[in-house]
Amino acid sequence: MLAVVKKHRTEKILFEIKGDIPSDVMAYLKEKFDQDIEVVEADEELVNISDTEWYKEMTSSTLPGETMKIYRENLGLSQTELGKKLGRFTRQKISDMENGKRNISKELAKRLSLAFGVPVDRFI
Repeated sequence: MLAVVKKHRTEKILFEIKGDIPSDVMAYLKEKFDQDIEVVEADEELVNISDTEWYKEMTSSTLPGETMKIYRENLGLSQTELGKKLGRFTRQKISDMENGKRNISKELAKRLSLAFGVPVDRFI
């Protein structure tokens, strides 16, 4: 099931919620957005994103530092916080790695893998 909510007085989509939507969430959305909500039954099968050509192309063109930044931001960590979590890395060193000015060592890639719970090859 897909719930699509549009902004008031526009056709622009504010947000979409996909999957099994709890009834209390649907009740809140209907109360808050009234006629601007649209519920659509999914008619397509779910696809593993890592099997798609788009994902393969995106991951092959994403640099390790960019990947590190994405994971850091997803966890809501600042560069300073990530540096401390990885063991005495300054904010500037983290920034340099994210911007491709400094390489990520194999040892650091292992630490990032553990910190983010993802395969080490994402950072090499």
